[in-house]
Amino acid sequence: NWYLDAWCHLRNDLRNFAVDSIVDVDVLERRARDIARRTVESVLGPGYGIFAGRRLKWATLRFTPERARWVAAEHWHPRQRGRFEPDGHYLLEIPYADHRELQMDILKYGAEVEVVAPVALREVIALEAEKLAQIYSKSAPGSRHETGGG
Repeated sequence: NWYLDAWCHLRNDLRNFAVDSIVDVDVLERRARDIARRTVESVLGPGYGIFAGRRLKWATLRFTPERARWVAAEHWHPRQRGRFEPDGHYLLEIPYADHRELQMDILKYGAEVEVVAPVALREVIALEAEKLAQIYSKSAPGSRHETGGG
């Protein structure tokens, strides 16, 4: 995906914009704001994914031995840290400013990953897992159990 790093007039701050999501562009009469590269990198660069912020947190993710070798070979973030535990699990530490994109990447691994820290991120994932469990504990739409058919 392509992203445009630019000033957001709505949020009055730097933001990443997905180019394929831009539906309208206005040409302004005033000159564009010139922002130093160092500032852009400090605001948009340190966190995980497209969601930026100045206040970084570190996530510690513990992957099962079955998933460990593949995750260990993945590049999640330039500042990531990872190590194998003696029992074969893989611990991955990555910085993030906003949990939304990281949450999606964590959830795609299902039960093969556990959020060890921080507690707030662990709680976000646990709440989403509870919602999923509620959906999947019901009979599938159109199934015999729901329709009473035979």
